[in-house]
Amino acid sequence: MNDKKTVWSLQKNKRTESERNIFEPTGKPLKQKQHLPYILAVILVFFVVSFILTYFSETTLEACLTDTFCINSKNNLIMYSLFVFLNFVIVIGSIFVAYIFGKNLANLIKPAKKT
Repeated sequence: MNDKKTVWSLQKNKRTESERNIFEPTGKPLKQKQHLPYILAVILVFFVVSFILTYFSETTLEACLTDTFCINSKNNLIMYSLFVFLNFVIVIGSIFVAYIFGKNLANLIKPAKKT
């Protein structure tokens, strides 16, 4: 009998052995992905959005952080924009932490795979 193992290929084995071995590992370390510019761009976009939301608000908004320290959306535009930005960060950060917590909890509860 023919003991030759069937090899499935989309190109019907048209490549030679040297063509198949072109993309072997080089042994070079993988490049580190640069996440910092993307993170800074997202932070900048969120701050610009919070500034635009504050600037184009028709009503005067006020937030009191303590009994004596209050910021106004018309008089303290940058401070109020920063306040809105920090609220964005808190909400998005809490969603991210809840996702990580849920993912880890699901991995703990998940039943073992039967083989």
